[in-house]
Amino acid sequence: MNTSPRSVAERLADTPSVRDVVLGAARAAREMVGEIAGEEPAGASISGAMTHSWVFTGAPGSGRSQAALAFAAALECTGPEPGCGRCESCRAVFEGAHTDVVRVVPQALSIGVDYVRETIIAGAHRLPTVSPWRVVIIEDADRLSASAADALLKTVEEPPSRTVIIFCAPSTDPEDFSTTLRSRCRHVYVPSPSVEEIVRILVSEEGASEHDARLAAHASLRHVGRARRLVTTPSMQQRRAAILNLAELINHGDQAFQAMYALVKAMEKEATEAFAEEDAAEREKLERSLGAGGRGKGAQKAARGTAGMVKELEKAQKMRTTRRRRDLLDLALVDLAGLYRDALLLAVGSGVDPVHPDFAALAGELAARVGEAGLVACLDAIAVCRRHITENVQFSIATDGLVGRLRQAYGV
Repeated sequence: MNTSPRSVAERLADTPSVRDVVLGAARAAREMVGEIAGEEPAGASISGAMTHSWVFTGAPGSGRSQAALAFAAALECTGPEPGCGRCESCRAVFEGAHTDVVRVVPQALSIGVDYVRETIIAGAHRLPTVSPWRVVIIEDADRLSASAADALLKTVEEPPSRTVIIFCAPSTDPEDFSTTLRSRCRHVYVPSPSVEEIVRILVSEEGASEHDARLAAHASLRHVGRARRLVTTPSMQQRRAAILNLAELINHGDQAFQAMYALVKAMEKEATEAFAEEDAAEREKLERSLGAGGRGKGAQKAARGTAGMVKELEKAQKMRTTRRRRDLLDLALVDLAGLYRDALLLAVGSGVDPVHPDFAALAGELAARVGEAGLVACLDAIAVCRRHITENVQFSIATDGLVGRLRQAYGV
């Protein structure tokens, strides 16, 4: 169930500090444009609140990308007050159709220097066409390679007068995002939404029951996007149940290894098949643009000359698939860590709300059977596995190692 577009202020209602910064900067940007055009500002100048380079940080699922998009809409807004969310420009931004808003959503393992130079920097230096500002939003900016971040440095330090660059990066580890770039940007922290806010969103926008919405809010660790998928995607619900039930199978010898193997294979299949049609269409489009299917000597020569471009596309698609597989497995491991965390809190007598309330009985069994020290060892084992998959260790090797360490922690 979809609702009508909300204003920027409404989208950021639970984060007043972010709202104030975004709308204040948008008003200042409007004043700056008026001053450039020779108009008198309509009130006290707050141009000091505006800058051209920003970094929005927050925990995964906090909505930092949505906050950046809301900022872009406020900058491009044609309503009487920035951030109406209902004018043609705001709607175009939120629908991904605004010609002056470039949204970079990386699909591969990293953002390389060639892509930065050819797409991001080139896009940042183009003049806006229909609006006052050219806005470049770079999501998952922690994926910028070191050379890519260095290439962006000059553009961030001396951006074009009508360009605003917004980086979106996690806040869990400051080292994830270039320190040099961060130091040259204005920083906005976007806190995670409350459980109640996520419940409201899922009930009103997805038609979920309050019970399912509340469970998804807790199980997703207040990650809005993942909570949405938990109430709308049966395969994700099944994958969550499978990884959590693994904790029960650790005591059953080969069953745990077999269950983990089946889970990994299912995720690999999903990561490939979910985008198979999209990848095939992308390749067909490239081949068609290169003249595939033509006849004659000229066409054959052209086909030979473009084989390298097709291979490059195949390489990029393979990298995207690897990233999807890695992300799916990592999310499953986060779920499993949440269950052991629940068990550990029960073991120490904490009254903190569980991540997986529907698996409270299993968490209680683990608390009694494995004990505090064993549960800490389980969490350490998951952390090791997550690190291994980022270091390109084969998934089967990394997960077999995880099951082995869990068995040791259980004392079996």
